[in-house]
Amino acid sequence: MLAVLQCDGEAYTVPIRRTLEDKAGRRISRGAVHTTLERLEGKRLLTSRLGEPLAVRGGRARRYYDVTPRGVEALRAARVALARLSSGLESLLDPRR
Repeated sequence: MLAVLQCDGEAYTVPIRRTLEDKAGRRISRGAVHTTLERLEGKRLLTSRLGEPLAVRGGRARRYYDVTPRGVEALRAARVALARLSSGLESLLDPRR
């Protein structure tokens, strides 16, 4: 969902995957991205819409994704949980250590 937000309205599979790979520093399969997007949409954390058909894609449209308000709330909750879990571990987690 964070990658979808970072794509700023242009969140379809290619830029989502590129964002994930850039931020994670590793390769991610297209299938893994599709599966995850479908599951998040099924949980109503994302919505999708079809764009206009593109000649470059043989007349097929791209599917664009947006994070729902419920998805934003889930991200906020996860961020709070991560902060709570890591509280007190700053000295162990400091990258300069």
